[in-house]
Amino acid sequence: MIILKNATYIDWESLEFSKTNILVDEGIDSKISLISDAELEKYKNSEIVDCSGKLVTKSFGVGHHHVYSSLARGMGAPKKSPKDFQEILKYIWWTLDKCLNEEMIKYSALTTAIACAKAGSTFVIDHHASPFAVNNSLEIIAKAFDQIGVSHLLCYEISDRDGKDIADKGFEETATYLQTNQGLVGLHASFTVGKETLQQAVTLMNRFKSGIHIHVAEDLSDQNHCLKTYGKNVVNRLFENGVLDSSKTILGHCLHLEDEERGLIRNSPAWVVQNMESNLNNKVGYFSAKDLGNNIMLGTDGMHSDMLQSAKFAFFAGQNTDLIDYKTAYERFRNVHRYLNVNEFKGDGENNLVVLDYKSPTPINKDNFFGHFLFGFNSSIITDVISDGKLIVKNRLVQTVDEDVILEESRKVTQKLWEKMQG
Repeated sequence: MIILKNATYIDWESLEFSKTNILVDEGIDSKISLISDAELEKYKNSEIVDCSGKLVTKSFGVGHHHVYSSLARGMGAPKKSPKDFQEILKYIWWTLDKCLNEEMIKYSALTTAIACAKAGSTFVIDHHASPFAVNNSLEIIAKAFDQIGVSHLLCYEISDRDGKDIADKGFEETATYLQTNQGLVGLHASFTVGKETLQQAVTLMNRFKSGIHIHVAEDLSDQNHCLKTYGKNVVNRLFENGVLDSSKTILGHCLHLEDEERGLIRNSPAWVVQNMESNLNNKVGYFSAKDLGNNIMLGTDGMHSDMLQSAKFAFFAGQNTDLIDYKTAYERFRNVHRYLNVNEFKGDGENNLVVLDYKSPTPINKDNFFGHFLFGFNSSIITDVISDGKLIVKNRLVQTVDEDVILEESRKVTQKLWEKMQG
């Protein structure tokens, strides 16, 4: 067990501040206890982290990530300059994911997990694609995350875009993984998922009492395709096939929605995940929570692994287009915990904590916390991270692996990937 000594503990839900010592039990979904100075003597043989002058609160979670994008940073321009979102997918992301092999998946996952841990996230919901390296891909990612000490909820992005054989491999990989792991059934998006594939995915979802993780109306082209092909909007199609029946279902993006679609989502148990920076980068539009209900969380969409940054972008970029204020921004940032809790997923218990060395020139308390969260906090203040009661980041250094060794090998693997993409 770990003792966080002389801490200022902030309850992530009530935002109550307590000057205390924190006893952290080890194990999945174990507990924490706030203890007095007099009780410290009983735990003198525990690992003690001095948190004098520091804040301690629940660690963070990523509602939508793409491990496979980790090795894209700094890569050269695509063979053709994309003119729209469809070509961004075709010439960048679908070119990259087709080139991935097991080694590249492994280092994508290791580097993503390291980045998440150092940015304070101890739980990641990921949406993976590697059409020519489908088999065992989820297990590779899971082992890499476990090695770093980051909990996870994974899925494979099933799609018809590379043909039926690869879609079938996606189903086989998903079924194999879900037999022994918590996870979701992944689909790319409506415009790359045919009638039979969608029905098969929902059948698999129901078989494992899981949910669907899918991109929804990220670009207007997704809606146009659905209207032309099926005579209905994307959410109506998903609703009619039972996708929205599960409280585990995650609908990514949800930008270009009609009022009826918003009502279907609002009246369902499904969750929406917002990815503001990715939307801005791809020039696909702005998110609005209008009439969507309260089941909205935040993701990074593979842009990075820093959820504090994602919260800021959601707030600032949403000032003219979204129903978002200080409190709402924080709620969306924290809703990943509510999603995991209501669906009884493991790995996001009380004993997941982050230590913040926050040197503020102004007082911080329950009444002004949101102002500090949006205008003061950033990932540079994170010094220590505890996951399932284990100290995985200490004094800003990852404790579970040699980060420098992994990054050096990752750069070698990345070079192979980039050369393959140009071939």
